[in-house]
Amino acid sequence: MLLLRKIDWRKYSPLAFMLIFPFLGMMYKWTNRANQDVYSLVTAFDRATPFIKYFALPYAVWIFYIYVCLVYFFKKDVSVYYKGLVTYTVCALTCYVIYAVFQTTVPRPVLVGNDPFTWLMRYIYDRDQPFNCFPSIHCFSSYMVMRLVWTSSFRNKWNVALITGMSSLIIVSTLFVKQHVALDVLSGILLVEFVLAIMLVIETQVRESRQRHREKRTYGA
Repeated sequence: MLLLRKIDWRKYSPLAFMLIFPFLGMMYKWTNRANQDVYSLVTAFDRATPFIKYFALPYAVWIFYIYVCLVYFFKKDVSVYYKGLVTYTVCALTCYVIYAVFQTTVPRPVLVGNDPFTWLMRYIYDRDQPFNCFPSIHCFSSYMVMRLVWTSSFRNKWNVALITGMSSLIIVSTLFVKQHVALDVLSGILLVEFVLAIMLVIETQVRESRQRHREKRTYGA
């Protein structure tokens, strides 16, 4: 109890913004149902990609990995943490709008076996309906944390290698467990780049506006 009293909880209050994740999860469940028109974006590349049940593990730990990355960003640079939260929220809401008007699906293989990886695949398939694939939330969020660490002030060879490796593993896992197709992956990556580009423009305009305001106060009347 004494240790808890010594903690400056105000310092960690920004982590409360991560409560947006359960809310976004509820919105996802609302959209994850079959519409009247369901499209397929399967290509020859996707048909040639084998189903590998062992990739169920990196696929399943995805959301916990995103949480860990965001907490790590918070500890290193709170501005990167906030940028990650805003980017994730904007990208997720954009995905939900797309899902509502352009729903896609991916054919799933028949699962055979009673080993732990097959059990995990059954759990994944039972928990998530085969809709809402384009863009991929798994892919955009995994690419997002990778992209943010690349441009962060605290990047080093270890965190870049670790986050890039894990993010890449999760992204390819979406293809090997037949939850997504190549276009879902590509669209998720492009979505992050688009949102980050818009945020950069806004940040630049705000910075220039503040600079003009300071100059006006200094040299004005």
